[in-house]
Amino acid sequence: MSELKSRYKVVIYDCDGVILDSMESNYIFYNRIMEFLGRPEIDRDNCNAKRVLHTYSFHNVMDYFFAGDLRREDALQFAKTIHYRDLMPYMKMEDGFVSALDQLKGHTSLAICTNRATSMEMIIEDFGLSGYFEYVMTASQVTNPKPHPEPLLKVLKHFGVEPDEALFIGDGEVDMQAANSAGVPFISYKSDLPGLARIEHHSEIIRHVFSPV
Repeated sequence: MSELKSRYKVVIYDCDGVILDSMESNYIFYNRIMEFLGRPEIDRDNCNAKRVLHTYSFHNVMDYFFAGDLRREDALQFAKTIHYRDLMPYMKMEDGFVSALDQLKGHTSLAICTNRATSMEMIIEDFGLSGYFEYVMTASQVTNPKPHPEPLLKVLKHFGVEPDEALFIGDGEVDMQAANSAGVPFISYKSDLPGLARIEHHSEIIRHVFSPV
């Protein structure tokens, strides 16, 4: 790709729903908490519940499902006993992701901005992604996770770039809202959210990042 030049200095990826298909693992995680409290499983036909557990930070999801529950603190403590590696078999990497990274690496910086809090390092290691990302921003590193712009603004500050010099790829409304608030161009992955573009496969990102020299 010596004849191509990146339009962006940094390409930033959300994790769940973009790097990984983790929907089933999310249901399993929160349904274990429901079972612990003696509550029914989450209704998989409930689109709003699906959206929240898939895109919000852990504490915001807990607030959504357990606000006003006298055993909320018990639920929080139990959640800490559920280990990431118990859920890993229910996750799979999105098709074409590593191939896209291989084409981008060396032409632009790569970063992650996720509402996950503690498992990103293990995910990067377990899914063979070590060495690709120069910076990983998680919910545990900010006061206000997405949809607040704080996580993306911290990524911009780390690289010393302006908002229009970065590109954020996400699949959820919280991603779009964070990008819009931070002024970062947004590409919608496998969703109908408005943005700079909508893509269905990671290979499509290449034509949005590179321009002929």
